[in-house]
Amino acid sequence: MIIKKGIILFLSCMFSFAVMAEQPKLVPHPIVLKNGKKFTLNLPANYDIIPAAEGLKRVRFFAPSPDGRMFVTDMQDLTDNQRGMIYILDGWDAQTGKFSKIIPYMKGLKNPNSVQFYTDDQGQDWLYIAETHQLTRRRFTPGETQATAPAELLARFPDYGLSYKYGGWHLTRTIAVGGNGKIYVSVGSSCNACIEKEKIRATVIEMNPDGSDPKIYATGLRNAVGLKWIGKFLFATNQGADHLGLHKPDETFYGLKRGADYGWPSCYSSKAKITLDPKFKRSSACKNVPPPYAYFPAHSSALGFDYFDETTLDDTIQNAFLVALHGSTNAAIGHGYQVAIMRKGKKLETFMDGFLRGKTVNGRPCDIYRIDEKSFYLSDDKAGVIYYIRQNDV
Repeated sequence: MIIKKGIILFLSCMFSFAVMAEQPKLVPHPIVLKNGKKFTLNLPANYDIIPAAEGLKRVRFFAPSPDGRMFVTDMQDLTDNQRGMIYILDGWDAQTGKFSKIIPYMKGLKNPNSVQFYTDDQGQDWLYIAETHQLTRRRFTPGETQATAPAELLARFPDYGLSYKYGGWHLTRTIAVGGNGKIYVSVGSSCNACIEKEKIRATVIEMNPDGSDPKIYATGLRNAVGLKWIGKFLFATNQGADHLGLHKPDETFYGLKRGADYGWPSCYSSKAKITLDPKFKRSSACKNVPPPYAYFPAHSSALGFDYFDETTLDDTIQNAFLVALHGSTNAAIGHGYQVAIMRKGKKLETFMDGFLRGKTVNGRPCDIYRIDEKSFYLSDDKAGVIYYIRQNDV
């Protein structure tokens, strides 16, 4: 059974970290996949890395179910398609570090980036599914291996202009369940940089669990793919625009504030300094745009993350976020392709790299899920692999 311990974070903890870890020494760990591919990934010597599930395609974000299983989304490929899947990773063996079963739970979905579970006040479990064009929920029965309950439509999202060929972007919608009983969904922009016609683009929206009372929670977020409620805060990774060169803008990380405008397309972050883009001037300039909680190199594509609290055994990552830097679609830029250790106000450290070797892409990290005090899962949506990473006794 997969059990995630509750994380209680106080404001002082989130903004002042006691552990002052240094860049860990990374050593090669050989990877051998079932399809015959062999390569090495670099991470600290006191960790093991095991391919826990293989044979997936564009595997994306994790969601633990109320009955202790792990659900994961699969978008198939980079195209706008309706062949997306939700899988159950079952038969977990902590000793071998592998799942014995990969069960197709739903198919025929439109770019399903994210699912989440929610239990209402009557004890009913619900599965929320974010597709490009809509948010739905279904009643969930513990132990089920296929979705049989009818879908309830909670929200519709614009889904046109979604082709990498002609400048449309951002197929993904990401769900977070708030500790305040609300549901949050991120909706990316329709373009690299433009003035949107629809207010819902480039936002995070908030609603009640039944979809009622929808509101824009935060705006000016070009593409907030990583979205997670931790402690009392809703955190998000956000991807910057592509027209400002190889070294700006930052990829950003925020503790989102209700009603805040994070600037896109008019304002961007460069080494955490908020700057006005001359292509999109506005009368208020960037006066009220919040600086990021933390930032990453331009075009590194920060996606999923998790927080490793004070119960984490390894002080290298204790009281820190691990963030999956997916890497630019243009591998020649070379930014990202690693798992970063991030603490507010501190220099980024690398926990894991080797996904990019010269011109060879061995994988692209996508999401991170902390299992317990010494281990976590990592999804790789290039190789179609779920990795189990655990601290060993070395």
